[in-house]
Amino acid sequence: QAQLVQSGGGLVQAGGSLRLSCAASGRTFSSYSYTMGWFRQAPGKEREFVAAISWSGDSTYYADSVKGRFTISRDNAKITVYLQMNSLKPEDTAVYYCAADRFRSAQIMGVDKNGVDYWGRGTLVTVSS
Repeated sequence: QAQLVQSGGGLVQAGGSLRLSCAASGRTFSSYSYTMGWFRQAPGKEREFVAAISWSGDSTYYADSVKGRFTISRDNAKITVYLQMNSLKPEDTAVYYCAADRFRSAQIMGVDKNGVDYWGRGTLVTVSS
């Protein structure tokens, strides 16, 4: 059964750092090449794109709100994607979701979340001021 298992997150003060991890399991992830990404959803708001990375890792795409502060990376040997979050702001507070997309590029994932094939369960990141 394919699944994305997230870890990391928690409470941090503004200006601090956190790292999220997302481990993919299931035959499909070892058989096919998936673009991986992160989305987030703040209370009362729609889920929004944060970052995405191609299967090879050569191509990354970020929301303007996190450029220069967040870094997405992946380890294909572990089938795991990471989101390093630095210089965190209170407005980064949200539930963060890992996403996997088999057919689309990192950039397309960034403009249309409706084609995502798999979602993680989400992990809460709270940034205090």
